[in-house]
Amino acid sequence: MREKNIGIAAISSYLPEVRISNEELVQQFGTWTPDKIYHKTGIRERRIAKEELVSEMAFEAAETLLKKYDIDRSSIDLLLLCTETADYLMPSTACIVHDRLGLRKNSGAFDYNLGCSGYVYGLAMAKSLIAGQLAETVLLVTADVLTRFIHPGDKSTRTIFGDAATATLVRRNEAVGNIGGFVLGTDGSGAQNLIIPSGGMALPRSEETAHERVNRFGNVRTKDNFYMNGPEILQFSMREVPLAVSDVLVKNDLTMEDIDLFVFHQATKLMLEHLRQEIRIPEEKFYMNMESLGNTVSSTIPLALEQAEAEGALKKGMKVMLVGFGVGYSWGATIVEW
Repeated sequence: MREKNIGIAAISSYLPEVRISNEELVQQFGTWTPDKIYHKTGIRERRIAKEELVSEMAFEAAETLLKKYDIDRSSIDLLLLCTETADYLMPSTACIVHDRLGLRKNSGAFDYNLGCSGYVYGLAMAKSLIAGQLAETVLLVTADVLTRFIHPGDKSTRTIFGDAATATLVRRNEAVGNIGGFVLGTDGSGAQNLIIPSGGMALPRSEETAHERVNRFGNVRTKDNFYMNGPEILQFSMREVPLAVSDVLVKNDLTMEDIDLFVFHQATKLMLEHLRQEIRIPEEKFYMNMESLGNTVSSTIPLALEQAEAEGALKKGMKVMLVGFGVGYSWGATIVEW
């Protein structure tokens, strides 16, 4: 079977140096406490990209992978870059990263715009392109600087999100575990619940979009800023994620007991605990690592995989369920043999 032995060969990451702790946020907000923020989010600090562009962060993550694992860069057939905060409307940021990495010119590169489900979608594309013999080795990069679009006075989102980049090498090789079947889903009716309203063709930025508004909870934002409707996102997640878990098990002819580790998009601890209990996942099989990173959007799952392996929670031969869900709405799930 040509689809067999297409798997994850390596993962690396880049984290901005700037750290923002709960204590610092409390000093700026003048309300809440560090413990209240942690109780609501499961996050104690987050990394913030003050100056870095997505292309710079993506380059650092990918360059680290190539050097750490001694990967011949001429072996890369395709670069996929998942980002919602591209350097430019055009050209594709992937082309800039491709050039900086010195990849060969007869290899492809393109961006795709997805957030919290983006890593799973990227694995689906990488596997499909390799199975279709359009590539043998794919470099899948995730990078976002979403915090740059968050208003300093928006407690509802500033306490949650951080910035990061990751690079994942996907290739066909007898030595790598297989990436299994996928379940992907979309519900665009929820698009307005996770959105940066202005800046595109639908609503160009202007003096009007930059006008500050304060909601009944005291959160400040403009239409140029990121907006999240938390209650609606929780309802969406509780509705679709358990179904995706059930469907991906059927797709791969497995049961819950066959899965050694569950790695979901690291949204917030509160949301993940709701999902874990609803799906009845044993706590010892459910990995969470947002405490010192925050919600890094498309990078949460690969960051969790990298850290879980480093801690010994993820070992060779384990079956890992990956589930991403969020902006769009969109969601995706797969099962990876490590």
